[in-house]
Amino acid sequence: MAAAAASRPRTTFASLAAQKANGEPIAMVTAYDYPSAQIAEAAGVDIVLVGDSAAMTVLGYDSTVPVTIEEMLMLTAAVRRGLATPLLVADLPFGSYEGSDEQAVATAQRFVKTTGCDAVKIERGGSSADRARAIIAAGIPVMGHVGLTPQTAATLGGYRMQGRTADEAIAVFDDALALQAAGCFSIVFEAIPTAATDAMMPRLDVPVIGIGAGPNTDGQVLVFHDLLGIYDGRAARFVKRYAELREPMIEAVAAYADDVREHRYPEPRHGYAMAAAEASRLEALLAERDGRPPIGIVRERA
Repeated sequence: MAAAAASRPRTTFASLAAQKANGEPIAMVTAYDYPSAQIAEAAGVDIVLVGDSAAMTVLGYDSTVPVTIEEMLMLTAAVRRGLATPLLVADLPFGSYEGSDEQAVATAQRFVKTTGCDAVKIERGGSSADRARAIIAAGIPVMGHVGLTPQTAATLGGYRMQGRTADEAIAVFDDALALQAAGCFSIVFEAIPTAATDAMMPRLDVPVIGIGAGPNTDGQVLVFHDLLGIYDGRAARFVKRYAELREPMIEAVAAYADDVREHRYPEPRHGYAMAAAEASRLEALLAERDGRPPIGIVRERA
């Protein structure tokens, strides 16, 4: 699989559009640091998102709202260093773009200049479509996000499915249309009924990436820690665990701690050798400094 991933061409905005046109599903995952980026690279995914979900999965916040620009910049820069092939998208955190077009452009420019990301992602339609348009006009590609938007989950009634009724689905669709009209190269659909997604898909021209939006979007995204079973938080309905790594990780660290406490680690093979003559000379030098007989000599007399 790694060899196949290595042969994949670099993802571009044009290649994503071609995947949509050709019916080739787009694989997207989140990553938050250099090691996870390396794994995503080796796995051959198309897009890597440095999501503000990092607030909960790696920074320990209760929601995505508290994460700062500086924290997201650090994480995105780390992921950039681990990627070569996938497109890199960075979430703009809550409060960093909503205030004005000028704020949105300045934040997006900072992300691109500081981290080298290929694009940024913002949530919701409405005024966010205006912010997207301004950022795109400044030369920075934007991915939109509709449906369940975690940054404003409180105003949506919590972390719940969106578009349950026809009227609600139309509102989600209008947000998507506004983001598409603003020039977004792709839109994330989160926690939307499959029937609603299926009704919208033929009416959208840009690639749609789903997360809890059914099987018929142009691609799918999952959180790295969710799909690998690392995160201990409550998993959403749409999460599929492709591994259960948390327990083996706990067991491995516990085994290490036990070995340390029982003097089983480190073993001689885990150390570095020193020539016997140099070890004796070192003892003599230290003994001379201390004004005491060399330890080696004491042992010999004993």
